[in-house]
Amino acid sequence: MGSVLTETASTTDKKLVASGIFWNFIQLVINQSFNFILKLVLAKLLFPSEFGVVGMATVFTGFVQILNDLGVGAALVQRKDEHLRNEHYHTAFWTGVIWSVLLFVIMSLGVGPLAAMFYDKPILKLIVPVLSIGILVSPVNLVHKAQLTKQMKFKKLALIDNISNIVVGVIALIMALRGAGVWALVFNSVGNVFFAMPLFFKATGWKPAFIMDKQAFKEVFGFGVYTTGSNILNYLYNNIDYLLIGKLLGASALGVYTLAFVLTDTFRGRLMAVINNVMYPIYGKNQSDMVSLKKYYLKVVLFNCIFVFPVMIFFVVEGSQFINHVFGAKWQQTVGPLQILSVSVMCHILVSGNTSLLRGLGRPGLEMKQQIFKALIFLPTLALGIYYYGIIGASWAVLLNKIVVVLVAQYSFNYLIPIKISVIEFLIALKAPIVASVCSFAVAYLLNVAGVNYIIGGLILCAAYSGVIYLMMGSELKATLAGLRKKSVSPIDKAN
Repeated sequence: MGSVLTETASTTDKKLVASGIFWNFIQLVINQSFNFILKLVLAKLLFPSEFGVVGMATVFTGFVQILNDLGVGAALVQRKDEHLRNEHYHTAFWTGVIWSVLLFVIMSLGVGPLAAMFYDKPILKLIVPVLSIGILVSPVNLVHKAQLTKQMKFKKLALIDNISNIVVGVIALIMALRGAGVWALVFNSVGNVFFAMPLFFKATGWKPAFIMDKQAFKEVFGFGVYTTGSNILNYLYNNIDYLLIGKLLGASALGVYTLAFVLTDTFRGRLMAVINNVMYPIYGKNQSDMVSLKKYYLKVVLFNCIFVFPVMIFFVVEGSQFINHVFGAKWQQTVGPLQILSVSVMCHILVSGNTSLLRGLGRPGLEMKQQIFKALIFLPTLALGIYYYGIIGASWAVLLNKIVVVLVAQYSFNYLIPIKISVIEFLIALKAPIVASVCSFAVAYLLNVAGVNYIIGGLILCAAYSGVIYLMMGSELKATLAGLRKKSVSPIDKAN
């Protein structure tokens, strides 16, 4: 009987994973397509310096946003159902609201003037407080989002995210067309929090009651302290390049670098979030089953690589034509960073499920130690790279950092966590996207040398890549698609 229940639970998990990935992927496709068109239009209407000014502000507001979360969302999702009470949700909600009000005051009265003085940009005194309104409001959505994630209701999450982002993007576009300039970018960065709020309330039906429980606070925030520490360190060494480029090289250089980062690392981050959001509750649910966790982890990395590799190869080979034809000559300096950052993304995606895995295993402390080690290597190399080679040097430092991330993750699998994955096992699991990448790169490079238009070259690249993937794992992909379409009922459901 026990084996039947275990098999049933495993089947249920697979269905939840398949459904979650499907809806998160739909969310990614819609958001990325819309955001790409939006960024294209805004880049044509605005200038690198305007992108750079917003980038300067978001360095500060993004950091405070991490402090605002306090690891609450991760703690609520990771905690097992039998140990989770209503008091946890209510306590998390009100603590978040009180904390966010305090942070908003600090941002408006302290950080805004500090950022303006640091960069010598007076407009930041206004931009930082406006962007911080999102910090003030975001805790209202935090508990709702954690509930939907824990329940794996990713269809609702996808709808909320898509609707709010599209509405905000359209308004931002209208603002840009009417000459709002930098404020169109500001609104696009902060507006979705407001439009998502009523949708979250409707999706969960949950309403906060004024309950503050001391024990619930200790349990949730005890886990959240390590998660927040990891997030802070991760944010610092992932955004210190923005801080230094803006300070040492100016707004225009930061705008050029920001566009390269948006096209590469932001795409990687969104795709990783698609699958990691699905897998995090699964990791927590199966944290004692090492065999299943290993299998799930390798599948996460595999499918992330399958989707990311061809896009990054396109940027490496066709980056120059793409930037010049799509964004114009004023963005020509983006080409070098774009190509280097594309390679860095391909390295980073190799550890695309590592953070969620460690948190699902209940090891946020190990995650924070890894972040400290990586930061100690990244920060000096970044400073030297920017000082001697500008944004190109910063891009090379990011690439070096991603290589270190891969090495640290592999060391963890060998020595620090119960899940053991050797380098050979890892390469075998990823052989299809690796082989497809080599073949498609060779084809695209030859076409580029021959002077073929970047659109035609990109289409042929995708065809070559897809063909190799299909030859090497076509049956597995068919089985995955069949699993998405199949709406079978589990044995427990039938019995009920």
